[in-house]
Amino acid sequence: MPEVRIIAKNFMDMVASMPAMKLDKLYENGFICEAILRSLPPLAKKYVIQMLHIDVPVAAKLLEEWVLPGGVSKHRVAIDRLVQLRVFLEAVDRKNEKTYKVNPTFQRSLQKLLVQGGTLPRESMPSNITVRLPTLENLEAYALEQWECFLLQLISPSQVEKPLNISSSLMKVFQRRILSYRDKEAPKLTESGFQFLLMDTNAQLWYIIREYISNSEDRGVDAADLISFMLELSFHDIGEAYSVDTLTSFQRTIINDLADLGLVKIQQGRKGSWFIPTKLATNLSMSLADSSSRKQGFVVVETNFRVYAYSTSKLHCEILRLFSRVEYQLPNLIVGAITKESLYSAFENGITAEQSILDIIRGSSLNLNPFYPQTFHLNDLH
Repeated sequence: MPEVRIIAKNFMDMVASMPAMKLDKLYENGFICEAILRSLPPLAKKYVIQMLHIDVPVAAKLLEEWVLPGGVSKHRVAIDRLVQLRVFLEAVDRKNEKTYKVNPTFQRSLQKLLVQGGTLPRESMPSNITVRLPTLENLEAYALEQWECFLLQLISPSQVEKPLNISSSLMKVFQRRILSYRDKEAPKLTESGFQFLLMDTNAQLWYIIREYISNSEDRGVDAADLISFMLELSFHDIGEAYSVDTLTSFQRTIINDLADLGLVKIQQGRKGSWFIPTKLATNLSMSLADSSSRKQGFVVVETNFRVYAYSTSKLHCEILRLFSRVEYQLPNLIVGAITKESLYSAFENGITAEQSILDIIRGSSLNLNPFYPQTFHLNDLH
């Protein structure tokens, strides 16, 4: 069976793929420019800052002199990234030599942000209006619960105690690649859908957001406006409440979709409603490679292929069912076995040996925790 691969891009990859006109429109927002600056490699950041107040093209040869001989490869990576994002505009001068200049729109917005400072279009609500705001621990637990419920609803809807009312916008994302729909049949995961479940949470989130943005124009929404709002959301403070009344009708629809994913929590009060960003929302502009908040868990596979997963989650149990026979679940332990029948079932569902089964036997990572990637410790396997 052919291997199915899903490439989960981050926001900066999506930004780089946008048409020039939409990208320049995006750079009119100072917070977008700051998010782009944060995402750049260290050497690329240095080039942007050095050239931020230079209004004339700079020769490529001159830029090469800014780095030591040992940094040539990093220099090329930095320049390529800047050109991809249209932060640098590449041209050729009269001597037919390559030059670079900072994108004027990006330049003006970032200069204004650095000199005058930036102010979000909305401020957090005072505490005398918002009561009983969740603690950071409760907010993280809420995000975990929402994300787990969201994924569990894909794998086994019957196991969901409180099914989510997933919007048509989000459902279209799954209809394209993750879920397949047939007449008079319940939705089923596609081959890509099974691989999606084996991704770590960051990759899953970026995949959903990417597809959500890709489908935006089908719903009459400008992708640039959607990206702008989501990146702007990443600058809000975790746990602070922001009035829903400050949002446009378009942004309210987006907020409701993000609440289904656990990126924000919406609360209703006597004097209005507000949304509270979770850690998932504030990390939107960060790289997929960030793992500062990862936790550890354990799955033990014995030499007789008995599987012991230390977890209290129904989702973890359902993911294990994809390639093993789950025998029973204790309050904090799932016990099962990898059998010939479970392997055949996994293969029929699009899970290849290289993607999952051998990954477990060889001790590599599998996403049993839907909120953080896990590390597995295996006993004497060959």
